[in-house]
Amino acid sequence: MTLITCDNVALGYGSRVVVDGLNFTVDEGDYLCIIGENGAGKSTLVKTLLGLQKPLRGKILLNGLNAGDIGYLSQQTAIQKDFPASVNEIVLSGCLARKKFLPFYSAQDKEIAATNMERLGVQSLADRSFAELSGGQQQRVLLARALCAAKKILLLDEPVAALDPEATADMYKIISQLNQDGITIIMISHDVNEAIGRAKHVLRLGKKIFYGTSEDYHA
Repeated sequence: MTLITCDNVALGYGSRVVVDGLNFTVDEGDYLCIIGENGAGKSTLVKTLLGLQKPLRGKILLNGLNAGDIGYLSQQTAIQKDFPASVNEIVLSGCLARKKFLPFYSAQDKEIAATNMERLGVQSLADRSFAELSGGQQQRVLLARALCAAKKILLLDEPVAALDPEATADMYKIISQLNQDGITIIMISHDVNEAIGRAKHVLRLGKKIFYGTSEDYHA
């Protein structure tokens, strides 16, 4: 089933067009890697997929989804790295997208958070301060948080940025396993060769847009 359809879309700000004539689809179970130079429109596309801004032209259709149904892992900032909260609190906060206006976390929310911490191998860190963790551990925690919001899709923005080689390989392995488990992955990456080697489809933004299979991209 097709989850996202991008139909002849133009993206930008005001009268400034960053991307034009954009066409692609994301099917259930897909693993799409989005690449392109700085300024090519990757961040603008992310904001549009998340419903934070509208296309200048064309349509982006979410089939049976709301923008809030997409679990989002943003690029980490210095403020995030030093966030004064426990691992459990951070992961549990990912359930807020499901709660709407309910004031308290339910038993189901706590069960979802515990399941995703176990899934990402950070259950033993639940009571630890997030700021005390290594970069790789922090990314695992933030990915667990994103999974709490994700119903079908994970949107990952440079998930291995600033990680050491061991943590990078570990993160790619986790993302591939999540995809094999049925989670649809949309990943923005500058790590072109490694990322494309794991993806099913590639979207390259720039003067000449490419969308197709990873095999066709290398052809």
